[in-house]
Amino acid sequence: MDISSLGVASVAAITVICFLVAQVVKATSLDNKWLPVICGVLGGILGPVALYYHIPEFPATDYFTAVAVGIVSGFAATGINQVYKQLNKGA
Repeated sequence: MDISSLGVASVAAITVICFLVAQVVKATSLDNKWLPVICGVLGGILGPVALYYHIPEFPATDYFTAVAVGIVSGFAATGINQVYKQLNKGA
């Protein structure tokens, strides 16, 4: 199985975009408790956008699934941040 057929690149792109937006929001005065919500909503928007523009390897064939993939990708961005923070906590 070719890894490009799994849609890893498009899902990773949504995650990276959400992560970068979260970093920008963290620089504002907005409370950090809203970061997962912001990332989830942004991912939920980017998923259907990726499907609409017919990214060939996107792992969804309908808008409902595209929203779900986007939301999970957005939440993954906050998870990546937490893993980084936890690994550096012991150092």
